[in-house]
Amino acid sequence: MTTSREIGSWRVGVDSGGTFTDICLLEEESGRIDVWKVPSTSKDPSIAISGGAREALERFAGKSARVVFFGHGTTVATNALIQRRGARIGLITSQGFRDLLEIGRQRRPDLYDLQADKPEILVPRDRRLEVPERILHDGSVLSRPDPEAIRAAARQLVTMQVDAVAICFLYSFRDPTHERLAAAITSQQLNDAFVTCSCTVCPEFREFERLSTTVVNAFLGPVIKSYLSRLAPRLVETGIRVEPHITQSNGGTISFETASELPVRTVLSGPSTGVIGALETARAAGMDNIITFDMGGTSTDVSLVEAGRPRTTTEAEVHGYPLKVPMLDIHTVGAGGGSIAEMDAGGLLKVGPRSAGASPGPVCYGLGNQEPTVTDANVAMQLLNPRELLDGRMTIDRSRAVTAIATLAERLGLQAMETAAGIVRVVTAVMARAIRVISVQRGYDPRDYCLVAFGGAGPLHASRLARELEIRKVLVPRNPGILCALGLLLTDLRHDLSTTRRLRLDAAAQGEVRDAFEDLGEDAAAWFAREGVAPARQRMVASADMRYVGQNYELNVPLQNIDGKVPLIDKLRSDFEAAHQRLYGYTAPEEPIEAMTFRIEAYGLVDKPKLRAAPEVEADVRTALLGEREIYLPEEGSFVPCAIFERNKLATGHRFNGPAIVEQMDSTTLVLPDQEAMVDRHLNLILEFRDGS
Repeated sequence: MTTSREIGSWRVGVDSGGTFTDICLLEEESGRIDVWKVPSTSKDPSIAISGGAREALERFAGKSARVVFFGHGTTVATNALIQRRGARIGLITSQGFRDLLEIGRQRRPDLYDLQADKPEILVPRDRRLEVPERILHDGSVLSRPDPEAIRAAARQLVTMQVDAVAICFLYSFRDPTHERLAAAITSQQLNDAFVTCSCTVCPEFREFERLSTTVVNAFLGPVIKSYLSRLAPRLVETGIRVEPHITQSNGGTISFETASELPVRTVLSGPSTGVIGALETARAAGMDNIITFDMGGTSTDVSLVEAGRPRTTTEAEVHGYPLKVPMLDIHTVGAGGGSIAEMDAGGLLKVGPRSAGASPGPVCYGLGNQEPTVTDANVAMQLLNPRELLDGRMTIDRSRAVTAIATLAERLGLQAMETAAGIVRVVTAVMARAIRVISVQRGYDPRDYCLVAFGGAGPLHASRLARELEIRKVLVPRNPGILCALGLLLTDLRHDLSTTRRLRLDAAAQGEVRDAFEDLGEDAAAWFAREGVAPARQRMVASADMRYVGQNYELNVPLQNIDGKVPLIDKLRSDFEAAHQRLYGYTAPEEPIEAMTFRIEAYGLVDKPKLRAAPEVEADVRTALLGEREIYLPEEGSFVPCAIFERNKLATGHRFNGPAIVEQMDSTTLVLPDQEAMVDRHLNLILEFRDGS
């Protein structure tokens, strides 16, 4: 007999991290959300993803549950790039440009470090081949490529046993004909190889960044294709037969097929969904200006959302490699629960970026690691449960953590608890610097924002981080440990289109600017048709990359009005000057402005589950009290009594003061002594510093 649980329609979001794989289930009819967490399987993440999804569905939905959506955020591309475990690739480029990948912008990674090493070149020089061809800067053809020369290059790459080929010609963004010819011929010669060209990956100017992006796409192509080809059948075996989607770095989703062709767009797949989940959670709580703080086991990701719109970028350096693809403006540092604490060469305490990962993990897991981590420091101070995590599914050994920290403390000449507190202080400073990068350094005051804390470790560190940055309010979502997985269920389809046309913003350019946007609009319409997006669910956002004539870099300026009511040139100019004033503190009204690249973000809006409000209850907050334990507070220099609350029993309207700990399956929240905690109508925890703090 089928139960009432089994007849519902379920949406499944899975976020695969370095330490844990998080699963979020949402029943469309009732709006009920259930969460599950399993250890990640680093050798093959698809095992934990499919197995975790099966466990969650069987536990909360029943074996006959109907899955209507499956979204997935992954770190496979990121890890492959970090560890340099991509494909063996070759490059075909314009004659005279084989060394561009090494020449780059002729900058050292660190201006003042004469010993700094540049990242490893992904294509050795012997696998970088040239063919005679040339398109000029205006799009005219100087010389056409010889098909036989392309075949010869492709045959040479066959003998080199490459798995993938990147094709990047000079000025192909003006005319992609030569690249497409080379791609067709190369694909014929290398039947099983992954072939990608820059006119598909990045049809924009700046040859080095375009080349780097195309090479990274080729490097990741076979890895992502192999990974998704293993995951897809495993999902079917699990009973998930709906077409799966994967998140892009820009926060939108794409099909597995598109992700296999453009894997470079998934480099920030996992972190981007957390920003979307945080945005929707904060929006439901009535907040549009937020800083997202996602602290996991290996790293911390931060991003700024202004007026309900996440900041995006089209150029970024990811793990040393310049990428020119649309992505959310997320800053990542190697600071997580698994970050290892050690003494550096100068005898000072250092935390991260080295991490204990999922296996062996922190010392308190008892799986063989002997080096203390941030998690061990929190366990030693009893901020984290000193006996168990994950609702008892993971046993914690505090004595191991204390011993490991005491060993490090002896080397540093400190007491064990002083060292544990020092570890937390150091990692807080690292995360504060990360937030200043995406706020203060870009013209935003973090005190004007609410800090949204999530990830397995985020809520535990959020209050101290907020105090460091003088942020008054912290929001901890109902299920912070799986917010990235929840974000997968709140994400639209998205496709980014761009075209480079260098135009000076004067009256004569009005028609050309409008033509550029109209051409992109036609491409967006074709994409809507391919994806079957109904007209009522189509949305486009236009923007342009602009600069003062003579500047080297552009500012991307969203264009909110292109309906003809305001002259297009005037609108672009005024919006650019406002952005320039905010970022650099001045404008130059007498200087001419030029638009370089025009963009359209095309969205296919999907039915999003509503984050439903919970009714206020009459019950006293003491009904959620689990008990009390001693926690170490550095401010006091000693252990002090602390109330422990069970998150699942906290209800709308409940209030309590710190010091307090709130425990739940997927995370732990620390409320400092000078903070008050309140549960809002969506069961978020709102932490605010009391007056005078």
